[in-house]
Amino acid sequence: MKNQMQEKASNAKTASVLLANVATASKDRALLAMADALEKNKSVILEANKKDLEKAAAMLENKEMSTALYDRLKLSDAKFKDMVSGIRDVAKLDDPVGKTLSTLVLDDGLTLYQICCPIGVIGVIFEARPDVVPQVMSLCLKSGNATIFKGGSEAGNSNRALFDVLIEAIGTVSDIPVGAFQLAESREDVAEMLKMDRYIDLLIPRGSNEFVKYIQDNTRISVLGHTSGICHAYVAESADLPTAYAVALDSKIQYPAACNSIETLLVNGKIADKFLPEMCRIYQENGVELRFDEKSYQIAEKTGGIRLKKAAEADWGTEYNDLILSIKIVGSVDEAIEHINKYGSHHTDVILSADQKETDRFAGLVDSSSVMINASSRFADGFRYGKGAEVGISTNKIHSRGPVGMEGLMIYKYILSGSGHLVKDYVGDKAKPYMHKKTQERYCRLQ
Repeated sequence: MKNQMQEKASNAKTASVLLANVATASKDRALLAMADALEKNKSVILEANKKDLEKAAAMLENKEMSTALYDRLKLSDAKFKDMVSGIRDVAKLDDPVGKTLSTLVLDDGLTLYQICCPIGVIGVIFEARPDVVPQVMSLCLKSGNATIFKGGSEAGNSNRALFDVLIEAIGTVSDIPVGAFQLAESREDVAEMLKMDRYIDLLIPRGSNEFVKYIQDNTRISVLGHTSGICHAYVAESADLPTAYAVALDSKIQYPAACNSIETLLVNGKIADKFLPEMCRIYQENGVELRFDEKSYQIAEKTGGIRLKKAAEADWGTEYNDLILSIKIVGSVDEAIEHINKYGSHHTDVILSADQKETDRFAGLVDSSSVMINASSRFADGFRYGKGAEVGISTNKIHSRGPVGMEGLMIYKYILSGSGHLVKDYVGDKAKPYMHKKTQERYCRLQ
């Protein structure tokens, strides 16, 4: 098993150098072939997904799988449509490979170019999310990164069906190197991947908090991702009530299993008596279980008709991934900011306010990768951010943050172009001076 995994990683590493130099036109042809192949083989892929869902249904019934995980596993018509359109959108994006980031003339005939290039080999380890395969493969192909996929066993049939269809489509474009994309399938492969810093340049885990933390704690390879999605919405005194009702609802119920669904609603005390009764009624009509702090509990108790449950301290730091929401009353935007920065996961947070000074303060002081002003937290997504798709969402404070598209799969290198220039001429008593002149000149290579 170890030898098989090492062979796959070695093949991906070898192919990554070639893939980094494939022309844009060839990559775009491969992407369009992938999208067409998904549409053509939709019934085959959904049949494979059905097998996974049948097995998962029994696990769900026996409480061996969460509802959130089951929802992520299911390939609905909407998800399938998004997979196809996402690949086509990636084909329309500019190719970042070879883009000149900066140019500096050191001396006459001696020019330094900073050039955008792929990271190399990306290892993607994910749970119950078969749509990750086309999303990530399309972004990695366009950005010139070889990729090793390792999905959860609960999605084994779906992952294999998607991978095989996409690889066959890519194979119709001869310029794409064989071996650039690999699929690992055994449980043991994860442990092997974590040791392969010789071959794998970046790991992107997508799954539960415990899963991502395990990956981070057990590898020397750089990890891009987030451990949890504890997101908030704050309703300010100046909030437009109809807007607040709609956004707070959408942020919770549009897809409660998503990492950008809110888990806590913070309400300014000056508007709580007016806002909360109707908001609670709307939530309960949509099947949301509410957990109240002491002040919001008293309002709900007086209102009547609202199912009452008090929040515990642990609720403020819990990612429910379900139709559960904790509610807390705060005295000001600063108190809301303090709560979010203390209990949140730096993912996505929302303010509902008509006061720009207040929204500016919130946006500036909330330490999260995405801040929404009068808009749903569910917009924090690579496709919705115009990235075509996403490889994941990062709460890291280095390299890339928020929904990560191709920019998170790129680094840079320097190319110095001279004509026999020697360092000895630039040192000593008679040293030539450096010009260090910035220009707009681009580095161009033949394709």
